[in-house]
Amino acid sequence: MPDVPPSPRPRPRWRRWALEVLIVLVALAAFQLWQLRDAVRGPAPAVAGERLDGSPFDLAAWRAGQHGRATLLYFWAEWCPICKTTAGNVTAVTEDWPVTSVASQSGPAAQVAGHLRAAGHSWPTLADPRADILRRFGVPGVPAFVVIDPRGDVRFVTLGYTSEIGLRLRLWWATWSGA
Repeated sequence: MPDVPPSPRPRPRWRRWALEVLIVLVALAAFQLWQLRDAVRGPAPAVAGERLDGSPFDLAAWRAGQHGRATLLYFWAEWCPICKTTAGNVTAVTEDWPVTSVASQSGPAAQVAGHLRAAGHSWPTLADPRADILRRFGVPGVPAFVVIDPRGDVRFVTLGYTSEIGLRLRLWWATWSGA
């Protein structure tokens, strides 16, 4: 009987799965970078307006009142289904971190206030019916999260779903490394 060479040992499946997961993660990261190519870097743009409760809002003054902590601007829209899934994460973060939300293309202040009341959210919010503030930050859509460090520099811009722990880690890192 002729000698039959041993068949090659098959590679473990976990290596193939790990490679596929790595490829997907790299593709998602590249897509996120491409989407945010026009996002503001460096000093945060000047933003001033009126909150839904009628109080004045100035981004620089609000940030200065946070005593060396990073701040979060949360851009959302009433019609956005992903924004509805991130709302709980934002609510949880507002308990420990300074957050102001910006309702983009969701109608006038009274309509936005009604939507927030109906949803049970009490975030400090600016109405941005024409998405002027959103465009000023160079963000192409919602939900978007902009973390500003204590010096006033934009440290992180994220588009799409973001977890509560992801928000907390970005805020912590911006506070710690931006002080």
